[in-house]
Amino acid sequence: MTSPRPAQARISIIGAGPGGLTCARILQRRGIAVTVYDHDASPDARDQGGTLDLHADNGQIALREAGLLDEFFALARPEGQEMRQMNANGELKFHHVPEADELFKPEIDRGRLRTLLLDSLLPGTVRWGHALDRISDPDGGPRRLRFADGTTVETDLVIGADGAFSRVRRAVSPAVPGYTGVSFLEAWFSDVENRHPEIAGLVGRGSAAAADGDRGLFAQRNSGDHIRVYLIRRVPVGWIGAHGLTIGDTDGIRALLRDEYADWSPLMRRMITDNDGPYVDRPIFALPVPHTWEHDPAVTLLGDAAHLMPPLGVGVNLAMLDASELAVALANAATVADGVRAYEETMLPRSREMAGKLEGGAEFLLSADVPEFDEAPV
Repeated sequence: MTSPRPAQARISIIGAGPGGLTCARILQRRGIAVTVYDHDASPDARDQGGTLDLHADNGQIALREAGLLDEFFALARPEGQEMRQMNANGELKFHHVPEADELFKPEIDRGRLRTLLLDSLLPGTVRWGHALDRISDPDGGPRRLRFADGTTVETDLVIGADGAFSRVRRAVSPAVPGYTGVSFLEAWFSDVENRHPEIAGLVGRGSAAAADGDRGLFAQRNSGDHIRVYLIRRVPVGWIGAHGLTIGDTDGIRALLRDEYADWSPLMRRMITDNDGPYVDRPIFALPVPHTWEHDPAVTLLGDAAHLMPPLGVGVNLAMLDASELAVALANAATVADGVRAYEETMLPRSREMAGKLEGGAEFLLSADVPEFDEAPV
C-alpha cells in the first residue's frame, strides 16, 4: 500500500509522557494532525515522579522546536544544578554550585513539564483511558489499534512512546527489557525545611549522592519543599517478597535497611529510614545492546520504547530529542514512510552509541567514586 503524505495521514502516538507529548506538539506546530492515547484515566491519575534536568544539547533543543523554551525557563529551577557527592559518613567529596547564569541543565519537576506540554496541545489531542492491547493488520499498511476497553482505531502511523515495557515495540521487535541486578527504592520527604531540616541541609538546593561500593543513595530536591531519595542496592528483583514482606510493610523494610546501611553515619541513615509514608520499589531494567529493528513504514519507536538504558541522566532528554527529530522528519517528508526512515537513520545509530556507553552503568551507581548523574529513573 502506498504510504500517505504526512499532512493527510492518521498519526497515533501511544503514551502521553514527555516524548509523546513533545512529538505531538511539534507535529501540530507543523500543521500535521495527531492523536495521543494514554492508559491513565486522566492527567492526574498518578504521581509523575521527581525532578529531571533538560540539557541544552538535546532536551532544550526539542523544547525550542516546540516553541516552549521560554516557558520552560520560567518554570525551571537553575539552582537545582547544584550537585553534592558524599561518602557514607556524609563528608563532602565534590560540590558543584552553579553560576548565576548557568542554564545548561536546569531542573524541572516532571509534573510541571508534562503540564506545560499538555497545555500547548489542541483540545482533545490526548485520549485518556486508552490502554493499548495490541496492534494488528499487515506490515506496510494501515494498522489497527485495539484498546483494552474493546475499542479500535485505524491509523497510518503508530508511534510508540509508551516506555520501558512498550506494547508498540512488539510490532517491530521481539526484544524485552532485562533486569540489571540493581534496584532503586524511592523514599519521600515533605515539608523538609520544617520537618527534616538536617536532610534538607545535606541535600542542598539540587542533588546529593553517596555510595560505599555495595549500596548507595541519590537524593533530589523537588519543588514544593519536597525531597526524593533513591536507595540504590544490588538485590534480586523480587527481594521484598523473598523477605516475607510487601511494599506496604514500611516498618519491615526499614528494619532491613537499618541492617544493610548499619555502617553509614546516623545522619546519612536518616535519609534512608525517616521518610514520610511508604517506599516505592523501582527495579532497573534495560534493553539489550544494541536494540534495532527492520524499518516498518507504519510503526516506529522513541524514548525508552526504543532504547531503555540505566538512569544516568539521558532518558528523558533522548526521548524529547527523538520526538523532535521524528516530528520534523515527518513534516519535511513526501510520505510517512520516508519520514520514518529518515528519523530512524539518525536515531538508531545515536541510541546504539549511547546504549553502548551506558551498558552495565547501573553498577557504577554503587561505586564509592559516585559518578555525577542527575536524572531520577521515573
